Amino acid sequence: MLEQVLSFAREGFAEVNAVLGLLVAVVAALTMTAWARLPLIAGGAVLAHVVLETLAPVIAESGGFHLPPLLEPHFWRYVGVLFVGYLIVVGILFAIKRVVVKS
Repeated sequence: MLEQVLSFAREGFAEVNAVLGLLVAVVAALTMTAWARLPLIAGGAVLAHVVLETLAPVIAESGGFHLPPLLEPHFWRYVGVLFVGYLIVVGILFAIKRVVVKS
């Protein structure tokens, strides 16, 4: 059980540890004001990530707009993985922000 949870966390961290994920996480950490808001901010970061990922082909003019597969279980697993990843990364970045701003 613990191995499955750690695997999920590792997978989430790997998903967020890319250019798009890190940019979204930095903006999320900069807008975060308290630790209690971490789940809400992580949820917003996931929403922003999915929207930007969906609109990327349209913005780059390399493809059309397609909705994400909302009815597919693998999509919701991916959203869950992103959420866990953003909880970790935004939490780390917010901790760094708190240390830097206080000194």
